[in-house]
Amino acid sequence: MQAVILAGGLGTRLRPLTEKIPKALVPVAGRPFIEYQIDVFRRYGVTDLIVCVGYLGHMIEEYLGDGRRYGVSVRYGYEGENLLGTAGAVKNVERFLDSVFFVQYGDSYLQVDYRDVMSSLLRRGALGLMVVYRNEDRWDRSNVVVADGFVRAYDKARRLPGMVYIDYGVSALRRDVLSRIPAGVPVDLSEVFQGLIEENQLLAYEAAVRFYEVGSWSGLREFEELVRSGEIDVPSPGSLAGVMPTGGER
Repeated sequence: MQAVILAGGLGTRLRPLTEKIPKALVPVAGRPFIEYQIDVFRRYGVTDLIVCVGYLGHMIEEYLGDGRRYGVSVRYGYEGENLLGTAGAVKNVERFLDSVFFVQYGDSYLQVDYRDVMSSLLRRGALGLMVVYRNEDRWDRSNVVVADGFVRAYDKARRLPGMVYIDYGVSALRRDVLSRIPAGVPVDLSEVFQGLIEENQLLAYEAAVRFYEVGSWSGLREFEELVRSGEIDVPSPGSLAGVMPTGGER
């Protein structure tokens, strides 16, 4: 199976740490965060990874290389100086993509059965599937309405009736969806999802375990506490020598 990791963001909420290092390489218990993501992907058979990079993206490629030491394949899509948005970044790597693939945010740690998620999409024949979690505003503001196994509304700005779920951080899409995204211009995935919702083509898959993120200081501290407590395993490959910044605030 194949996944696109969206790792091109500026990581502004983690400054000053991310002034010298991209968010994907933010250290957690001595390992860069992206290694934790790769560890879960590999566990569920997602071994073909495309990393969309922008800000300090060369550092990610220099660190991960072709992914061979992790037992996966890693390729890269560079956005250049002008960021393309989450959907635009996926369009930018269209040449690499299989007929179906995952798209995951680069700051999300997710404990979900990727095999079952993909099977759900393939079995039901829709164009896309969003993994959701019944959040009820506990870990962040809920932003998804689900009914009859489909996403009926997705809005990160407006509060709508029945909005008790949240976008978990990963979706599965068919390559045909990319024809809806213009090349070379900024487009957000929310716009793509909205079109699929209107056509009744966006399935919902409910995750049983909550999500974690390292896009904020509070999220990073919480995730590191879980790792240090042993609730989340520390990946073993690789070394952060020459990658970790010095003098950054934690």
